[in-house]
Amino acid sequence: MIKRSEGIVLRTFPFGEADLIVTFMTPDLGILKLFAKSPRKFKSCFGSSLEPLTYAKIAFWGREDTALPKLTQSDIIHPFQSIRENLDCFLKVSGIIELTISFVPERDANKKAYTLLLHTLQAVEKGFDTHLLTCHYKIKLLHFTGFSPGLDSCGRCGKTGYSFYISHGSILCEICSRGMAPPLRISPAVLRFYKDLLTWDTAKVGRIKPTEMLLAELSDIMNMHIKYILAKPLKTEEYAQTLTITGKQPMK
Repeated sequence: MIKRSEGIVLRTFPFGEADLIVTFMTPDLGILKLFAKSPRKFKSCFGSSLEPLTYAKIAFWGREDTALPKLTQSDIIHPFQSIRENLDCFLKVSGIIELTISFVPERDANKKAYTLLLHTLQAVEKGFDTHLLTCHYKIKLLHFTGFSPGLDSCGRCGKTGYSFYISHGSILCEICSRGMAPPLRISPAVLRFYKDLLTWDTAKVGRIKPTEMLLAELSDIMNMHIKYILAKPLKTEEYAQTLTITGKQPMK
C-alpha cells in the first residue's frame, strides 16, 4: 500500500553499499524510518532530497506492520540548505533534532511537535537568535511530550517556591525539601520568562531580545533537566563544547 505524507529529514544511516535508512519527522505518523534504495548512487532519483533538514513530500510503500517501509518518492518543498552551510547554526539545530528523536516516540503522531520543528527551522533560516530559538524549542517540545520540569509550584504541596531539585524535576518548597541537598535557586525573572516561552509561538519569540544572563540561566536549567531525564548529555552539545575547548570555533 502506497502512503503519502510530508516530512523533515532528521538523519540518515548508510545501509549496504548504496542504500540509506532515512528518519523523517512527519505530522501524521510522527517519527518514521524508511528504507531508501540506492540514493547514494550518482544518478539516484532522490537527488538531494534526503539531505538532513530537507522538508519534502514523500511517498512510501509497506504494510501497517512493516518495520522498515520503502521510500518510493521524495520531492523537495524546501531544502533549508543555508542552515547546513553554517556550522554554528547547524550544530544548534542538530541539538534539537537529537532532542526530538530522544523524546518523540516512533510512529506516534505529534502534530504540535512537527509544526514546532518546521517553524523553528524557518525562524533560524531568517536569522533569528538561534540560542533563544533552541531554548524555546526545548521548553515547548518537553511540554508537548509530557516531560516538562515543574517550575510553576512545589511538586508536592503546590506552594510557591524558587528552589529547583533536578532529581525531582520540580520546584519544592522549604518544608517539602527539608533535609535534602542544596537546590538550584531560580530567580523570579527566570520563572516569568519560562512561563512566557511556554505559551508564546515561534514567531513571537523571534521578535524579543532577552538579556544574555536571563537566557543563559534558563538554558542551563533546561539542559540540566534534559540531561537528568536522558541520563546523559546530548552528543551535539558535547561536540560543541569540544570545539570551544580546543579553540575551533564554529563559523559564523
